[in-house]
Amino acid sequence: MALLQSLPEAFSWTRDGELDLGSCIQSSIVDATNLLFLCTFYVSWTAVSLRKRNANGNNTGRDLILVVTAVCCAFSSIAHFGASLSYILQANVTRPQSWLLHFVRGLIWMSLTVSLLASKSKWMRTLVTLWWVAFCLLVAALNIRLLLQGHGIEVLDIVTWPINFLLLFCAFRKYVVVPEPKSDEKLHEPLLGIKPYESRSQLGCARRLSKLTFSWINPLLRLGFSKALEFEDIPSLVSEDEADLAYQKFARSWDTVVSDPKGSESYLVIKTIAKVYFKENIFIGLCALFRMISVVVSPLLLYWFVNYSNGGAGNLSEGFIIIGCLILAKLVESFSQRHYFFNSRRSGMRMRSALMVAVYQKQLKLSNTCRKRHSTGEIVNYIAVDAYRMGEFPWWFHSTWTLALQLFLSIGVLFAVVGIGALPGLVPLLICGLLNVPFAKILQNCQSQFMVAQDERLRSTSEILNNMKIIKLQSWEEKFKNLIESGRATEMKWLANAQFKRAYGTVLYWVSPTIISSMIFLGCALLQSAPLNASTVFTVLATLRAMGEPVRMIPEALSILIQMMVSFDRINAFLVDDELKNDRIRAVPLEDSSSTVSIQILSGNFAWEMDSPILTLKDINLEAKCWQKIAICGPVGAGKSSLLYAILGEMTKTTGTVKICGSTTYVSQTSWIQSGTVRDNILYGKPMDEAQYENVIKACALDRDISSFSHGDLTEIGQRGLNMSGGQKQRIQLARAVYNNADIYLLDDPFSAVDAHTAAILFNVRSRVTHQVEFLSDMDQILLMEEGRVTHSGSYQELLTAGTAFEQLVNAHREVLTTFGPSNSEIPGEAANSIMVKLEESKENKQVEISAKAQLGVQLTEEEEKEIGDAGWKPFWYYIMVSKGSTLLFLGFLTQLAFVVLQAASTYWLALAVQFPGIGSGTLIGVFTGISLLGSMFVYFRSFIVAHLGLKASKAFFSGLTDSIFKAPMLFFDSTPVGRILTRASSDLSILDFDIPFSIIFVIAAGIELLAIIGIMASVTWQVLVVATFAMVAAKYVQAYYLASARELIRINGTTKAPLMNYAAETYQGGVTIRAFNAGDRFFCNFLKLVDADAKLFFHSNALMEWLVLRLEALQNLTLLTASLLLILLPKGNVPPGLVGLSLSYAFTLTGTHVFVTQWYCHLSNYIISVERIKQFMHIPSEPAAVVKNHRPPSSWPSKGRIELQELKLRYRPNAPLVLKGITCTFKEGSRVGVVGRTGSGKTTLISALFRLVEPASGTIYIDGLDITSIGLKDLRMKLSIIPQEPTLFRGSVRTNMDPLGLYSDHDIWMALEKCRLKATISSLPNQLDSSVSDGGENWSAGQRQLFCLGRVLLRRNRILVLDEATASIDSTTDAVLQRIIRQEFSDCTVITVAHRVPTVIDSDMVMVLSYGNLVEYEEPSKLMETDSYFSNLVAEYWSSCRRSSSHNLGNYHC
Repeated sequence: MALLQSLPEAFSWTRDGELDLGSCIQSSIVDATNLLFLCTFYVSWTAVSLRKRNANGNNTGRDLILVVTAVCCAFSSIAHFGASLSYILQANVTRPQSWLLHFVRGLIWMSLTVSLLASKSKWMRTLVTLWWVAFCLLVAALNIRLLLQGHGIEVLDIVTWPINFLLLFCAFRKYVVVPEPKSDEKLHEPLLGIKPYESRSQLGCARRLSKLTFSWINPLLRLGFSKALEFEDIPSLVSEDEADLAYQKFARSWDTVVSDPKGSESYLVIKTIAKVYFKENIFIGLCALFRMISVVVSPLLLYWFVNYSNGGAGNLSEGFIIIGCLILAKLVESFSQRHYFFNSRRSGMRMRSALMVAVYQKQLKLSNTCRKRHSTGEIVNYIAVDAYRMGEFPWWFHSTWTLALQLFLSIGVLFAVVGIGALPGLVPLLICGLLNVPFAKILQNCQSQFMVAQDERLRSTSEILNNMKIIKLQSWEEKFKNLIESGRATEMKWLANAQFKRAYGTVLYWVSPTIISSMIFLGCALLQSAPLNASTVFTVLATLRAMGEPVRMIPEALSILIQMMVSFDRINAFLVDDELKNDRIRAVPLEDSSSTVSIQILSGNFAWEMDSPILTLKDINLEAKCWQKIAICGPVGAGKSSLLYAILGEMTKTTGTVKICGSTTYVSQTSWIQSGTVRDNILYGKPMDEAQYENVIKACALDRDISSFSHGDLTEIGQRGLNMSGGQKQRIQLARAVYNNADIYLLDDPFSAVDAHTAAILFNVRSRVTHQVEFLSDMDQILLMEEGRVTHSGSYQELLTAGTAFEQLVNAHREVLTTFGPSNSEIPGEAANSIMVKLEESKENKQVEISAKAQLGVQLTEEEEKEIGDAGWKPFWYYIMVSKGSTLLFLGFLTQLAFVVLQAASTYWLALAVQFPGIGSGTLIGVFTGISLLGSMFVYFRSFIVAHLGLKASKAFFSGLTDSIFKAPMLFFDSTPVGRILTRASSDLSILDFDIPFSIIFVIAAGIELLAIIGIMASVTWQVLVVATFAMVAAKYVQAYYLASARELIRINGTTKAPLMNYAAETYQGGVTIRAFNAGDRFFCNFLKLVDADAKLFFHSNALMEWLVLRLEALQNLTLLTASLLLILLPKGNVPPGLVGLSLSYAFTLTGTHVFVTQWYCHLSNYIISVERIKQFMHIPSEPAAVVKNHRPPSSWPSKGRIELQELKLRYRPNAPLVLKGITCTFKEGSRVGVVGRTGSGKTTLISALFRLVEPASGTIYIDGLDITSIGLKDLRMKLSIIPQEPTLFRGSVRTNMDPLGLYSDHDIWMALEKCRLKATISSLPNQLDSSVSDGGENWSAGQRQLFCLGRVLLRRNRILVLDEATASIDSTTDAVLQRIIRQEFSDCTVITVAHRVPTVIDSDMVMVLSYGNLVEYEEPSKLMETDSYFSNLVAEYWSSCRRSSSHNLGNYHC
């Protein structure tokens, strides 16, 4: 009631008790003008509505600004109606016109609300625009006149005055906002034939005012508010921000800096960056400087203001000057800070893009010696971590020097205000500053150790994910899961140290201002340098707030700059490393060469390392003529692949010359397939030629495969070709080479993973390395290599008659062939020929048209899932529920509330105590210090509680994610790129570790503090609540408008970084192939596009944030202006100076606090997306249990090894076609069963069913009478042994690769190594069983890696052994030996051999022939050979290919 009683006086038009007639007349003119516009508006609106009721008018979009302005007008209307009602209730007879006046004004404001929201025709929009402009100008003129005359203004008029300016902005906003395309214009866009122009960022064409206010981003905000943004909706960067231009500038400056004869190799990257970006950073530095000056000036303005209010009857004009300076300072701070933040990150984005591209370009040219120093993971780290970190470098650099300058200037302000009394405060300031240094070092050490542990965990995680199939086949999940968890435990140790140390740092940050201010107050009291009045006290507190930021941030900034220097050094060391020399080979286009020689090497000596005394290839002399077919053969490790690398220029040439005439293509021994479609991998950047494309597919035997794919040749290939068989990947590689139509084909064992029929087709596709002896007779020249030398060369016949090691190689091959026995070993030539004729006819009849168009179905690699729209509080509560942290969250809230209450109490104490002379300085300072220190203790408890909450959440989410990943079925890994999993295990998990817990408490803390600030301001001048409420409501709308777009940008950005890193890793792994195809420029351009795609999201996210903060600052500056005006316009003496200082000092922090809470709320909304992303992979449907407790098999199971398949049907996905179609057969115990069939017939799928990598759709598999689906996966897989098609080694030692579970003794391991022919090699190494194995076993040849896999099964000695084309990568001699070993060592075991090469299964007890998932034949091989069977046709194909090379010599060579 007291408030209502005081309300009428607040609206008085009297001046010192007399009616101001001039003001009344002018006010009446304003009201009359408004009524005229009001009547005209309603008449026009009614007329238009009646005349065009059903017409489609041009609606003015009800965007956020119009809605916010309408809400403000509605509040004004309610205020005036309330004032009118209060006059009526009081029955004021002295001024009966007052209630009517306020009622009319309420009606006017209500009508303005309608005019803002109503649909209007074109001329009505003109009418309301004139109304808004006239109203604003008339009110402004009236109020300015009153102020100049020294009169006061009604409080309600003060509150509504800013709303007039909002109306003015709405009237003229089309001149400052980038126009949105009209709906009519959108209808005229072409529907067909013309690709719409790619939208570019509006920044390039924006006007200065639009750039100043970030209004150029409005079209994106409008679009994001109307629909969920997609990647295509995000405008591309302006040309000056694109990666191509950034790299060109960097490359030019880099060449200049590197070529400087006086310079060293140190700091070259920093020098180049400084040279390129110095000029644009001058403007950024100026913005940072203006921002710093405005921050330092604010305490002086507070000092001036409090002194003014304490000075009795002061000049009103002086008060307005103070307010003008205050607003100017806030405007300068707001605009300069926003453009400092935006432009520093924009410059950082350019630096980041330039360095990312420079690293990528360098890795395309990296020498082989340097490739050993820089692994794939390190290259990705240079791009994803070191270069990415540069996006923040300019911001931290400018923050460091401006914060240091801000600290010194703030100290100067202290001395200016309190004089020598500030000296005692410098001691604790220095101590607190110095204490920050060890804290920063400790935190940096924790962070560094955490990063080291994280890198190690991620390296292991990447290796495990890439080899998950072999881990599941061997049932090693628990072992490798423990490895990941032990790495994470190390991370958590350092994370816990960092988080708890941060709690101490937080206490230091809040305690230091209390101690410093207390010492300054004590100095003033003792030295009598300044009175402890309101102006002194609150100016000191405001100055210390300005000093708090530098004291806290400078050590952190220095620490981060040191980390960035480390990143600069790492990139610098990489960029100056050795490159492949162009002089290693002399390449001449074929058309420019008159010679018939394609490849010529004269006296060539080659080494892998530049300065190595050990030569890999010695005295190489080679001459290959055009159209000549040359084979390079020899035992494992002879240097065959190295010779191809020498021809390609991949090795260091120590002496000799290499000359290449014509273009080259290369097919590697280990298939290198890119993520993408089959077509993309074959075309490899070349334009589509339909006729040539179909011929290539048929020539490479891919036509049947493509026809069987659900999407034809548009089928997506998984990462590293996961969803393709070994043969399919090899044929795609060959198709890529053939389609390239080069002059020279370099093929490294291209037939190792294909069947005989396919190999015969591919053979006709020129120098090649091969273990396939059957093709050697058709070669024009054969090179026999041993120990890095070409020991013999010549034709097939010449080498045989020379009696060389080549003869031994051929004899070993024939030994395999003669295992048919005398009756079967010699198929008459006529019979073989007739079989081949029949096969050719069959092929003609079964020719399948190649499907180049996508068919219906689901791609294996699906588009990454992401949430759409506002997920609300669900992810946040999910985070709390998973971590079981609701109690901790509530305790954190209580401790923060206690801290804010105590902080407010301490400042309230100062404001009240300075008014009473009886309170001594000691009491004043002591009580203030005690309350503040008690509050700081609650801050420590808060930080400690939040650290516990974050650690609990990190453990819970990591455990859930890891369990889910290791229990996921194999289909998940086949269809999910490794990069998607790694981003969740790295960047998303890091956000959970560091960002989310403190974001939560920052939002809670700043929210409580914001309410406390408004409450303190309202306790001094309650009228400010009107504007503060409006500002809060408007800020909520602005924030929601921003979040609609920002949230989607963050989600999209989560899907753009992984492809960037995957592409870099893929390029590094396929560097030899890329250089051989001369495709480096195309890959470089593709990488530029990926960098720009990632950068444009970073750029627009930053722009949106600055757009939001600028408007929030404007709204809160309006509250500050209102509070200041109220303090000036209220009668002198109504508010004590202490409360004036208290209110204004808190008002100064209002803008920063509101921005802080909004920013951190937005950050939290963006960070919580990581919770969504991790949650997706925490609920993957899991494969069956590892152990079924009630159905565990006996320890002796399987004692026999009998396998029965009953109507086995299998499909990879629900509703997908069957891959195995009702197979029924029995593998007898102790038998050797060969599984053969064309590529894609279902051989590998049968093995997957046996190991339960895929669960049967129907049917049963019994092993020794036990249904394998009734027991756990671990119990099953531990009892089966397999040698996979692709040999897999893990980083570690020979011992850990032979026996990952540590179950066997060294003696057992040596015995197994001896049997698999690796003992001699490993014995010669210095560390023997502890000799290192690099990532993927790259320091061992493919054949040696396969021998390791053989050694593993020799250790386990299970009753059932599966060989999935286990000898594909070794020569025939070693193959024959290994087959003998397997026969000896596993004579009483059931051995299932999946083979492409027929001799591998010829001596089997039974042969299973599969065709497109059907069991075609299952019989003894001898019986099948006696009939015209499918198997006999396969044998005939193989025999025919061998007969070409050896039939005329068969009678002379027997084993």
